[in-house]
Amino acid sequence: MTTSAIEPAPARPAKAVTATAFAFSVTMMGTTLPTPLYSIYSDELAFSPLTVTVLFAVYALGVVGALSLFGRLSDDIGRRPVLMTAVGFALLSALLFLLPPSLPQLLAARIISGLGAGFMSGAGTAAMMDLFSAERRSVAGTIAVAANTGGLALGTLLAGLIAESASKPLFTPFAVHLALCALALIALLAWTPAPMNAGRFVIHPHRLRVPADLRKPFARAVLAAGSGFAATGVLTAVSAMFLARELRLESHALAGFVVFLAFAGMAAGQLVARRMRPRIALPLGCVGLIAGVAFLAWALAVVALPPLLIAAATVGVSAGLCMNAGIATTVEQALPERRGEVSSSFFAGLYLMLALPAIGVGLLATVIGLRGAGLAFTAAVALLAAVVAIASLATSRRE
Repeated sequence: MTTSAIEPAPARPAKAVTATAFAFSVTMMGTTLPTPLYSIYSDELAFSPLTVTVLFAVYALGVVGALSLFGRLSDDIGRRPVLMTAVGFALLSALLFLLPPSLPQLLAARIISGLGAGFMSGAGTAAMMDLFSAERRSVAGTIAVAANTGGLALGTLLAGLIAESASKPLFTPFAVHLALCALALIALLAWTPAPMNAGRFVIHPHRLRVPADLRKPFARAVLAAGSGFAATGVLTAVSAMFLARELRLESHALAGFVVFLAFAGMAAGQLVARRMRPRIALPLGCVGLIAGVAFLAWALAVVALPPLLIAAATVGVSAGLCMNAGIATTVEQALPERRGEVSSSFFAGLYLMLALPAIGVGLLATVIGLRGAGLAFTAAVALLAAVVAIASLATSRRE
């Protein structure tokens, strides 16, 4: 039996919020930092589209593993130790990226980055909630969303801008990230409260299981939000190669900006969805996904940049709507004693749908080319989003 760690009220709550949000953002930045650099790795190491998509997607293994095995760890040993562990994983990942690149080393760096993101996703949100009173929990949630998705957006933008001007584009972005991780560790140690009455380190695996009364809304939520994750994942994995090989635009900053639009849109979509009823936000997000992948198909068909930019922003906002509505109709409806396993199941489903379609596009691209694989993928996402939208609307009418 373990006792829950008690977090004392911080003497300087504003500094504790700043340190927690900064650490959250820096950790999540590491997962998207390589995005605009994939075309360089592809050229220097002769990576195929399949290898690039696997390199992108493999970090989901770390995220799901951390969420499933260590989702309750911060309840047992306190928030600060887990936050620092998450940043430590991000720092270790950056160190590996600084080494001369090879496929095994890059895969290891990505998995470790995913572990950091998994630790931070649960503990970072919980830590932020601890720093606000009950009546201001909505503010805490907004900051957590901004730090999480904002970090994803800033990672790809920062790497693209640095790589565009740096003499060592595969080194400098990760050196900067390493320094940011070190600052985050110092800030956490200096400004966040140390846990009191911390319990022992115990692994509490969350069973990936959903209560019977939530299975139908759970399926709709995972398929809707997962479709958005799938579209965002494919954009993240192959946009740099599409820009370089099809559009002949060798701009790392532009590659980073495309994915920045998607993640910034996702953050905006989640914030907008907080003011909407889930039964409206979910089908609206699905319709937006259909529009977004239609623009993506247009960009692939005519090899044009403007529809690609519109697609990235539209897919991001729509995915944010679906994700927030999905959490509201599943995780928030579960009994407290079942919430951990429902949450783990929900995010495991999302990350599987982030990873597997990206790998599928890479595999298909080896047969019919990148554009053909992308067009097949957009058709599949549009069909899935349409089915979920219709099912969601039909359920709302019955209620």
